[in-house]
Amino acid sequence: MQKTSADPVAANVAITLNAVLAAIDDQRPKVLCVGRSGAIGLPYGPFDPERHRTFEIGVREWVTKQTHLSLGYVEQLYTFGDRGREAPLAAIAGGSGERVVSVGYLALAPGPTDVSAEDAGWRDWYSFFPWEDWRGGEPAALRSKIIPALTAWAQRGGDASEARRARAAAAFGLDGAEWDEAHTLDRYELMYEAGLIAEAWRDRRDAGLELPAGDEPTGGETGAPMISDHRRILATAVGRLRGKLRYRPIIFQMTPPEFTLFELQQTVEAIVGFEFHKQNFRRSVEKSGFVERTGDTTQQTGGRPAALFRPSREGLREHAAAGLAIPRLRRDAEAIR
Repeated sequence: MQKTSADPVAANVAITLNAVLAAIDDQRPKVLCVGRSGAIGLPYGPFDPERHRTFEIGVREWVTKQTHLSLGYVEQLYTFGDRGREAPLAAIAGGSGERVVSVGYLALAPGPTDVSAEDAGWRDWYSFFPWEDWRGGEPAALRSKIIPALTAWAQRGGDASEARRARAAAAFGLDGAEWDEAHTLDRYELMYEAGLIAEAWRDRRDAGLELPAGDEPTGGETGAPMISDHRRILATAVGRLRGKLRYRPIIFQMTPPEFTLFELQQTVEAIVGFEFHKQNFRRSVEKSGFVERTGDTTQQTGGRPAALFRPSREGLREHAAAGLAIPRLRRDAEAIR
């Protein structure tokens, strides 16, 4: 039987490889980005089955080519391929009319290494998700923009209104629910569906979104946009990293060789987006077996010398299936009304 252009088997599919390389810099979580003139994205490139024996080999090659950096720790995140959300990347991936499937990877570094490539640089990931950083209290955008807009979106849902309301409450810690820092992707996806994200307006025709006239985002309250589906991939990576802190000692892929317990706390706080109870965090780390004292101290500004610690190889090996306690200070948003 002759295949037609409508035959799904005959459709052209391009596979791209995307990398989220994260590091902590002066208490700010940073992600490596490429692009100029506002067209910001993650390092990416097409998978070449002739040249790349594995996807991981391919993503490492593209990151090195575009940023002049080599990846260390890498894990695969997810595969993304929703129709309409990949369109801005299709021509770059291999030609117009292709369906693009993106394979995302999470990579970690102990610090933001200098980047020599002209169009690559480190960006604070909260510039893309400003509502996710609670370290200074509830983000202003939640009360002024996001919660009212989600309330209106739920009310427009007709028979789906209650389901929309329940999703918003679960994702944003409303109506008595708790804010779960690992639900980063859920929050981003809700905001995309509600038209609070610039990418939703870019994709609305091809992605089949019905958005109310006049509500297109114009300010920075809902974060900087990224090309293609890259902000969705980044949200997935942030949520994965936040969740994994609870059951794997992955944080020590992002620390320097030596650190104080307060510096370790600030690193975890930067990722999670909440301040912690200092003494509870200190006790949990010291009991975890993940760290050991170096025997040295460092002088902290305005205080006593602080003990220096380093990761314990034996402890990390023995407790590889355990994570850190997250004794965050609780600040709950009001219920949607």
